[in-house]
Amino acid sequence: MAENLIIEDGDKAAKYAALVPQIRALLDGENDEIARMANAVAALQQTFGWLWTGFYRVVGDELVLGPFQGPIACTRIAHGKGVCGDAWARNETLVVPDVDAFPGHIACSSLSRSEIVVPLHDASGKVIAVLDVDSTDLNTYDAIDKEWLEQVAAIVTQTEAVACA
Repeated sequence: MAENLIIEDGDKAAKYAALVPQIRALLDGENDEIARMANAVAALQQTFGWLWTGFYRVVGDELVLGPFQGPIACTRIAHGKGVCGDAWARNETLVVPDVDAFPGHIACSSLSRSEIVVPLHDASGKVIAVLDVDSTDLNTYDAIDKEWLEQVAAIVTQTEAVACA
């Protein structure tokens, strides 16, 4: 296991390209889901410094707060509610350029302006958690983030991931 991340300068695609293999190596051999989530969040937060980076785990009919870095957060989110619950219900990544324009947005922090939520799947394709990332700026996340954060989600759940170009 590495003790330090090597954080690349440059655009976010270059940062992801350097970070994702490091996350894969960091999580290699660790089977505990919470430990895997915690180190993935720490690596993302250390690299990008977003407002909030964390996981919500599916427990019954709601999402329950998991490992995160950033300000205190909502503890439970209902299925289909807010960006996280909606991403879970749709079983798809949601990129929200302006959270104030998202119907039903749950404001865990008034500082959040944009958000991306990526579902994590078990081997059968069932959503078991979501990766939630918030920024203090509008329009922070795009197709680059979607592509790479989906890779991170696949690594965390130990599913086969298609390499990013």
